Amino acid sequence: MRKLVSVIIAVAMAGFGSTAFAQSAAPEAKNLDELLELVKQGAYQQNQENKRREREFVEQKSQQATLLANARNTQKQEERRSDRLEAEFKANEDKISKLEEELSHELGALKELFGVLQQVSGDAKAVFNGSIISAQFPGREKYLNDLIAKASSSELPTIDEIAGLWFEVQREMTESGKVVKFNADVQYPSGEIENKEVVRVGTFNLISGGKYLEWRAKYQNIAELPRQPKDRFLETAAGLQAADSGIAPFALDVSRGTILGLLIQDPSILERIDQGGIIGYIIIYGLGPLSLLLIIVSGLTLLVTRGKVKAQIRSDEVNENNPLGRVLSVYDNNKSVDVETLELKLDEAILKETPSLERFLTMIKVIAAVAPLMGLLGTVTGMINTFQSMTLFGTGDPKLMAGGISQALVTTVLGIVVALPTIFLHSIVAGWSKDIIHTLEEQSAGIIAVHAEQGQKGA
Repeated sequence: MRKLVSVIIAVAMAGFGSTAFAQSAAPEAKNLDELLELVKQGAYQQNQENKRREREFVEQKSQQATLLANARNTQKQEERRSDRLEAEFKANEDKISKLEEELSHELGALKELFGVLQQVSGDAKAVFNGSIISAQFPGREKYLNDLIAKASSSELPTIDEIAGLWFEVQREMTESGKVVKFNADVQYPSGEIENKEVVRVGTFNLISGGKYLEWRAKYQNIAELPRQPKDRFLETAAGLQAADSGIAPFALDVSRGTILGLLIQDPSILERIDQGGIIGYIIIYGLGPLSLLLIIVSGLTLLVTRGKVKAQIRSDEVNENNPLGRVLSVYDNNKSVDVETLELKLDEAILKETPSLERFLTMIKVIAAVAPLMGLLGTVTGMINTFQSMTLFGTGDPKLMAGGISQALVTTVLGIVVALPTIFLHSIVAGWSKDIIHTLEEQSAGIIAVHAEQGQKGA
């Protein structure tokens, strides 16, 4: 029962909405009368709280009304200020329009002058930006930008600024006829930057350390070309940098880098061989060295043999270290036989010597015939690749077809390059071989003739 009474009191207190009252400890009612008294006290306290809140609301309502009135007054003041500012703005616009008309009228011919000044400044900026003279005199672009901005606005350039444009144009013309040396930062292809002496040849070329440089307008810096032209051009660059006065020969690029760019893009011999692909490698690294090795071995062997044969001709003593000596030894061993038998034995001896004298000649001849055929094979495969590229990507981009065409042409060249010297050297070596065989046949014929003559005298 006591717990039930406490719960009823707590619910009653919560119903009054007073948080403080709800959070305070609920007094315990021992009987219904005490509970009734507590309910009365709670109702009284709630009534007092409501009255307090009502007074606060009335007070705040009055304050809000005051604030609302103040805000309305402020709005009216700002509206009047806005109207005044709009009127001033419109008046200023009218005033500016009149002043611009007066300025345009007063400028007269000067307006055209500033237009020309703006155009000339823009043209000069484009020229200076790509000129290698900017490598020696950096920072000219900012001056021109400021001058263009002034010429294009209502702000009038000063006389000194206009004279500055004339000075820069005159300096560009003057420096274009000079060969000068100056120090500047040069960026190598590795990314390293070094401050070194640079030679500027007019507006055409920059060189340093015997190498050609380029002016990169985008980054406004000097960089060494990643690939240099051939040595004969670099020698002139080194000679010009070493010269102090007088006239020095120099490979000048009058196109301001265009021709030099084409020269350095010219592929080297190894790069051209790479364009031939696998067939090119087989021709130049397989057939070529093999034919050269066979020609060297065969040629040296025949030269040595030829010398020994000539020595044998001049000697009366038979030496079997050479083909002629071995043929003569056959005659020495068969002096008593008849002419026909001796002729057969000498022919047999010559035939026995022939294979060693013609060694490798057939193989060399085969290589001389196969090399152009390999080149033709590379031409066919290269054209097949070209047609495949045209099928897949069309004919809009010539670079896509260049690979196949390069392979076709390079393999043909490589085949001819290997075949031509092989044929020429084969003819020389084969001539040496035939000369030795001819000597053997000549000596054999002489021996047979002498043997037949001796036989006739003996009969």
